[in-house]
Amino acid sequence: MSPDRTDPEIHSPDCPFVVDRVAMLQRWDRLTFLHWKYPVGAVQQLLPPGLVVESYNGWAWVGLVPFFMEVRLPRLGRVPWLFEFPETNVRTYVRGPSGDPGVWFFSLEAARLAAVVTARTTYRVPYFWSQMKVAREGQTMRYSAQRRWPNPGVVTSQVEVEIGDSYLPTDLTDFDHYLTARWTLYGTWGGQLLMARAQHSPWPLHRTRVLALKDNLVEAAGLPPSTEPPIVHWSPGVDVKVGYPWFAT
Repeated sequence: MSPDRTDPEIHSPDCPFVVDRVAMLQRWDRLTFLHWKYPVGAVQQLLPPGLVVESYNGWAWVGLVPFFMEVRLPRLGRVPWLFEFPETNVRTYVRGPSGDPGVWFFSLEAARLAAVVTARTTYRVPYFWSQMKVAREGQTMRYSAQRRWPNPGVVTSQVEVEIGDSYLPTDLTDFDHYLTARWTLYGTWGGQLLMARAQHSPWPLHRTRVLALKDNLVEAAGLPPSTEPPIVHWSPGVDVKVGYPWFAT
């Protein structure tokens, strides 16, 4: 159940811009959002200078998001063995120096080492190489991750959810959009903030129930495990245009 709305900002499911200079074409596929609330101060202390928590109802929200990633480069065809892989990220929601809302990633697990190296050196986001699986059986989705580098085998995640009925656009609340409709990512380079845009159509979202959850990715990010059940959404996915990064001011 969504909390009462108290923040003045309205969160739209529609992307507010067009990415003209496309660095990558991606497909974010078979994706589950799991979110927990945390005290704002507990999350703020983990952010780099220049970013502030974008709270909702007085809380910071931290997401665990497993899915299957497909990447294509402009003017390059599909290369499944290199650019198709499971991914899981741990994230929170922030505003940058100019007030732009966006995502800060505490960690991103990926099953392709080449993708890990590329993302770390270009977008400067904390990717880790992991052994991962994404599988669907009927209305059940299963995700698993075990970090290979660094600290192999110590950081793991297992998620199993049951996919329910789809939401109509009129069913979704502002809080649902706050948790899912995000168009900017932040990274750091030499102590300076980077940002990049991601454009896609509104998320098709489904009601979802957690069947099993055993995760320490959130704890590895520096946060205590939550004692409350997560707020959960599932999506079959969206096609995404990702722009080039630039320094945030």
